[in-house]
Amino acid sequence: MNGVAGGLVAQLLLAVLAVVVAVTTTGHRRNLLAGTACAALAAAGAVTGGLALAGRQGAVEVPTTLPFSPLVLSPDRLGGLFILVAGVAGVAASVYAIGYVHGASASRSQWSALAVFLLGMQLVPAAGDAITFLLAWELMAAASTVLVLADQTRSPAAREAALWYAIMTHLSMVAILAGFAVLAGQTGGTGFRVLANADPTSPAVSVAFGLLVLGFASKAGLVPLHVWLPRAHPEAPSHASALMSAVMVKMGVYGALLVALRLLPGGPTWWAVLLMGLGGASALYGILQAAVATDIKRLLAYSTSENVGLMFLALGTALLLRGYHVPGAASVALISCLLFVVNHAAFKATLFLGAGAILHATGERDLDRLGGLVHRMPWTGASFGVAAMGAAALPVTGAFVAEWALLQALIHGVRPGDQVVAVTVPLALAVIALTAGLALLTFVKAYGIAFLARPRSDAAAGAHEVPTTMRVAMGAGAIAVVALGVVPGPVAAVLARSLGIAGAQPIGLAGLELTGMGALLDPLSLTILGLLIGAPALLYVVVLARRHPREVAAPGWGCGGIRVSPRMQYTATSYAEPLMRVFDDALQPTRDVEVTTVADSRYMAARVEYRQRVDDVVEVRAYAPLVAAANRLADRARGIQNGSIHRYLAFSFAALVVVLLAVVR
Repeated sequence: MNGVAGGLVAQLLLAVLAVVVAVTTTGHRRNLLAGTACAALAAAGAVTGGLALAGRQGAVEVPTTLPFSPLVLSPDRLGGLFILVAGVAGVAASVYAIGYVHGASASRSQWSALAVFLLGMQLVPAAGDAITFLLAWELMAAASTVLVLADQTRSPAAREAALWYAIMTHLSMVAILAGFAVLAGQTGGTGFRVLANADPTSPAVSVAFGLLVLGFASKAGLVPLHVWLPRAHPEAPSHASALMSAVMVKMGVYGALLVALRLLPGGPTWWAVLLMGLGGASALYGILQAAVATDIKRLLAYSTSENVGLMFLALGTALLLRGYHVPGAASVALISCLLFVVNHAAFKATLFLGAGAILHATGERDLDRLGGLVHRMPWTGASFGVAAMGAAALPVTGAFVAEWALLQALIHGVRPGDQVVAVTVPLALAVIALTAGLALLTFVKAYGIAFLARPRSDAAAGAHEVPTTMRVAMGAGAIAVVALGVVPGPVAAVLARSLGIAGAQPIGLAGLELTGMGALLDPLSLTILGLLIGAPALLYVVVLARRHPREVAAPGWGCGGIRVSPRMQYTATSYAEPLMRVFDDALQPTRDVEVTTVADSRYMAARVEYRQRVDDVVEVRAYAPLVAAANRLADRARGIQNGSIHRYLAFSFAALVVVLLAVVR
């Protein structure tokens, strides 16, 4: 048994151990022991994924009593990358959970579900055939549903969120199952190597591609299949939200990469345009909703739609440019897709863990009721701030490198003679530019309103720093955000090898060169140079200030007054109001103004109350009518169940006749 196979077996055994520990222990011991076991499970996955990413091969076959071949776990390089991401994020989330969980979140079922969830996310990219993939997918989906239900006894919204999530995830499962079934019918097998023999030009294979993309896009949270995401992420425990956003939605990205690169390479142009359209629409809509959200976890959930949209946009760009024989730019677009995958896992996990720390310390998720946390929670503030820089794709973070690489691919991939490329590439550039600006606005709001200014509630004023395990997990995530940004060369080279392409190579200390484009980026050298230039000047200013201290009795700048009340400062709602007015037609907010006048006067107001609510337009316009129609149909269907045994026997007989007719045919 080699390293990869041994690692897979270790993951299975550690998952069983974690469940046993969660079931048999109680109190604080359960948190410590179950959290440690889950961290060990995730660490084993990280080692296995690292070995597979390095090119090691290994397989584990699990025999079953079902009438098909044994389940096969055999990760390739690409699968190894996603296992590695799942493992590293799983370690951070498990360590964080030791200090975070309490009450219902610390129950036996929740710790057991976390172990199964970690195992499922690691098995999906390790699957070697469609059957194993689907079983691992369902394992991941079922366990995450239990995690969403953690606070169902206290929060009715958790039950509603779990219902939406369960419905959407099982519709995703049905679409993926149907897509694989069509491919299996075309090729005569379920192994990925057999499915790769399908003819991409066949109409049936195009149907399979559409079904698979539909299923994977739903799990990835792409618009318009995203409606579960802003419901489930806020209600799940924060360590589970971190894993769902940083890892689970990436399994949809992995599925799309698996289909587009391994199973069905060389498909028609409309496949690429479809991926680009889904990605671009999701990126714009997601970040626009995030920019106006006031619930911090809901904001992060919509931001995930934006981030995953950019990944699909990069993948679609790669397929489009490859089809038009621009291999260099296509390779760079693929590398940028994986750079987004890795970096998003780092900053989004840290952001959700930071949001959980805020909730743990204050009991609040509403940005309008926070403020001043940077003084009371300095470790959380520093970690959240670094991760917010990554989410805004600012320099010295990995997300900046990913967007830079995608922009380079689009710019160097322009072909005015090809009409499809000439139209789609400028649109993609516009999408990236707009989302970058909105992302910066969004995370300036998220950090500034939550951590700066004055507290806007007693809960924020009485906040305290979180336990050590939570701080360690958030700090490690923040370090990863910066590390991925300052050493992009080696990271991009490893990602290129996972795809079997040569679009990037390291230069200098840890810089990145995009092959064939003359594009260079060396953040580490620039950082060192900036420190060498800036450190002496900073030291001189500090020494000068200490030698000649000066006190000035004057208030800080405040538009001519001292802002002694948080009511005089921006809230998340007021900060986003100008953007709300610019995109009023797209967001369609509901506004209500209630004026209470002084007695016996029509003109003197005693109180003015302004309320504004922003609903998800897609949910209101597309899903609400479907839900209403389904409820009406269900109400009418109740009439069939009138209690008559004769009617029920007639139904059974009719069903038997239909089955027999189908078998005879």
